[in-house]
Amino acid sequence: MKIKKIMGPVVFIAGLVLLLDIASYLSVPRDNTVAAGMEETRANGILGEKENSIDILVLGDSESYFSISPLQLWEEKGYTAYVCGTASQQLVYSNTLLHRAFQAQKPKIVILETLAIYRKISPGTVALAEIARHFPIFQYHDRWKSYNLKELDSGIKYSWTEDYKGYFYTNQVAPARKTEYMTPTDASSKIAKTNRKYIQKIKDFCDENGAELILLSVPSSVNWDYESHNGIESLAAELGCEYIDLNLMNDIINIDWSQDTRDSGDHLNYTGAAKVTHYLAEYLSNKGVLPDHRGDEKYANWNDCLKKLKTEAVGVQ
Repeated sequence: MKIKKIMGPVVFIAGLVLLLDIASYLSVPRDNTVAAGMEETRANGILGEKENSIDILVLGDSESYFSISPLQLWEEKGYTAYVCGTASQQLVYSNTLLHRAFQAQKPKIVILETLAIYRKISPGTVALAEIARHFPIFQYHDRWKSYNLKELDSGIKYSWTEDYKGYFYTNQVAPARKTEYMTPTDASSKIAKTNRKYIQKIKDFCDENGAELILLSVPSSVNWDYESHNGIESLAAELGCEYIDLNLMNDIINIDWSQDTRDSGDHLNYTGAAKVTHYLAEYLSNKGVLPDHRGDEKYANWNDCLKKLKTEAVGVQ
């Protein structure tokens, strides 16, 4: 009798898990395109890159994809990078993108733009993300609207990648309203407990997979201040990783807040991103751990993508 009482719930749970597994298998996009149902396609364009071809992975919110140009890193140093940045990215999704990228890539460097570290994460978001990792049906529950049974025959094959490798090109100019925003202070912005948990997960995953995690704060007179810097500096010390705050290095970066921002100091435009990316190229070069792929025929498409970006940027450089 006791066995029957125990077996009933066990069988029910096993059946539920099986149904969720089947539903999840059916719901996962078969390609990483909008048409296939993939979310955040620019960031997930990394899934279409050739296996083991990306050496630098960038995570973060819109500050990341407006500030770092992988094709400039390619032109200057022959490094291959991809920016998996998304608007208002939370560390929960940063962690998801990190795991996805490492399914087919083995980047040596992972850069996390630090504004995401301060973005609040609700308990519901955490719960949904953790459940969706095991049962993707909770991520792609709307897929039934465009589902085609013929997709089952093809399996999962990611075919699309973004030409600018996750970078968002813009030549808009809107001068910053303030430029003196890094006033020294001993005060430190608080990092939420949940956020600390996820940044530790990201750091541990990088360590386990032979990648170096670098925290990077790109110039933003709207979103950054010295208290934010102090919070990240303390966090980096705890994690044992490098931290670069370009907001304190304008004597080197030379951001012109009247010309290099697209929206009054919130995000950088093309000329601002060029300055940040040049610094980053030199910084990474000094590490001496990344290969120069220029001249390798397997990466010929990167030259085509660079040519396309330069054509769009004519008159801006």
